[in-house]
Parts: sequence; C-alpha cells; structure tokens
Amino acid sequence: MPFAASLSRATNTSDAIRSVMEEVRGALRGAEPDISFLFVNHAHQDAFSRLASRICEATGTKVLIGCTGETIIGGSNEIESGPALSLWAALLPGARTEPFVVNFERTVDGIVTSGLPAFGNEEPDLRAVFLLADPFSSAPDTVLDHCDAEATGVPVLGGMASGGHRAGENRLFYNSHDVRHGAIGLIVRGGPLVRSVVSQGCRPVGTHYVVTRAEGNVVHALGGVPPMQRLREMFDTLSDRDAELVRRGPHLGLAMDEYQDRFERGDFLISNVIGADSGTGSIALGSQVRVGQTVRFHVRDADTADEDLRGLLETDRAAHAARAQAGLLFSCNGRGTRLFSAPNHDAGAVQQSAGPIPLAGFFAQGEIGPIGDRNYLHGFTASIALFE
Repeated sequence: MPFAASLSRATNTSDAIRSVMEEVRGALRGAEPDISFLFVNHAHQDAFSRLASRICEATGTKVLIGCTGETIIGGSNEIESGPALSLWAALLPGARTEPFVVNFERTVDGIVTSGLPAFGNEEPDLRAVFLLADPFSSAPDTVLDHCDAEATGVPVLGGMASGGHRAGENRLFYNSHDVRHGAIGLIVRGGPLVRSVVSQGCRPVGTHYVVTRAEGNVVHALGGVPPMQRLREMFDTLSDRDAELVRRGPHLGLAMDEYQDRFERGDFLISNVIGADSGTGSIALGSQVRVGQTVRFHVRDADTADEDLRGLLETDRAAHAARAQAGLLFSCNGRGTRLFSAPNHDAGAVQQSAGPIPLAGFFAQGEIGPIGDRNYLHGFTASIALFE
C-alpha cells in the first residue's frame, strides 16, 4: 500500500513512537515515505522538542509536517482524553513536495508576512496545499488570500493547532524541528489526485434572498427588507424543531456563486450571526458580505451535522470513479462528544463512506478548507483531504 497510518495511546513517548513506527514501516514494507503527518496531544509535551527528529530519523521521510491537537484522530478513533500520537505516511510516485514556513510580525503598519509559498504562473498538476498554524501567532487569512490569488481553485486544507491555552504552548512540526510560532505548510504537485470534502454541519431553512444593502460584515436589507423582519416572516413557517434551532442561534449561508440556477449542499459559506440591532433590523455576521450576494438562513445541531457530513461524503464518492485510498481529517474542537452523543463520529463517518483507509488528523481551533473556488478558515467544520 502507498499509504499507512498508525495511532498509539501509549503513555510513554518512546513506546508510542516505537508502536507507530513498526506499523507504518510494516505497511510500507520498509520504504521511506515521501511525506508524513504527525499529530500528538499534550500528554507527550515533555518530548515535543525531540519528537519530530526521532520520527524523521526512524522513517527516513523526505518531508514531515504536523502539530499538536486537543483531540487526536487515527483510523476510526478520535482520542479526546489520555495520551495519543498519530502518524500518517505516504509514497507519492511522480509527486513533487515543497514544505514552507510562514512568519508573521506585527508592525505599526499592520502584520508583515514572510515565507509565503511560491507558485508558478500555470501549474496544472498542483494537487493541494496543506497548512497548519498556531492560533496565537499567525494570520492564516493572509496565507489563504495569497494561495487563492496565486493558485486559484487549488484546495488548501488543514487547521489551527490546539490543546495549548497560551502562546508558545502549541507546537508545529516541520521536518526534524518543532516550531512554536507562525505557520507551516506543504505544497503537493503531481502524483495522486487530492479531493476535498468540507462539511460545515448546517442545513438551510426558509428561502433564498439577495443582499440589497450591506456594509462590511453588517447586513441591512435582504430583498429590500431588514433581515430581522425576514427571520420573523420565516419563523412562522418552520417546524417546531427548526424554530427551536433558530432560537438557539441562526446562521447565514453566503452563496459562493450567485449565478447558479440551483444551490446545493456545500454551495454556501456558513457565517455565524454574531449580533443584531432591534431598532434597524440589521444583523452582523462573522464574515464580510457584499450587495448582490445570494444568502439563505441555516441551522445547526448534531443531527444536521451528521446528515451534512455523510451526505457530502456520499456525493464525493458518487462523483469519482476512483476510490479514495487514504485521508486526512481536520475537525473542530466543538465537534466530537461536545456535539454528538457518541464518540468517534467524524472519523467513523469517513471510514464508513470511504474506508477502510489509513486516516489521521486532529481537532483544530479553526479548520481550513475550500468552499467553491476560495479557501476559508472555518468553525464547527470537518475538513477532509482524500487521496486517490
């Protein structure tokens, strides 16, 4: 098999490394991986400074990236408590891989970013970009905007390191080094195709509207009517369950392409409604909105998140003749047993739809993935890379 993954729950770090190494090397029949991903929780924090170098030395991997996570994913398991170390490795014939490190410096003129990845004018074989960042010391939107401008339509997948409560507590792993600040990434050119599935965990309610007046992240009118009035009009048409979900907090889906004839699951960027003005009926969103954009209210709960993820995975499987051979999963810290009634939900759903496949990942403090032709930093999302 060209892909391998292993998860260890051993308390001793050396035992955990030995366990994952034996399984990965056995699956790859001793071949040195082209790329490896390493995810580990803070139960192994005493070994953070030596962890990446030990993995690189033992595997001979050409490139390694990874990070810390509050919850660590391996196989069909999501380890939300107790020690966990997950290693994923791949042989990618014909692929060219390029790791990068991005640094961010706050100045009087704003944030200065250095180390942004370089792309050619035309790269038809550009498969994907992977991005892992520290939430306390990075501005990932800068990197995403750069990738969207220089490599339009190419998925950027990953997430924000988690588990640390203060600056400097998280770790990023870059080849044999541990990195405390900024962001790291990997460009994959050529080799197997990489498919993306991004589940935002919401479903639409009501009807579509067009934004007719807006400023920044504030919506003043939908079809000439204040959005709070639109919500009240819609409320009376909803089922009891949907009405209760709207009471808990509505979300607004922003269509990525308002020229479509139909809008399906995955066509909207979901934005939280973070405030409202009862006097004007305006609402404030967690993202920017523009006049002319098509929008629709959405709701979220465990059942909806389950339906959305499984539906998108099935859509992906039906749309591709080639079966997925491996996957990387970046889920939100707010998912897992904080959202679902049973553990291992997201990893289990991926394995049920695409598996059994080598799978690894972590629960992030913000997940990165594409909606339409642009890449975004999300919340409450499961972002998945599937390798053919």
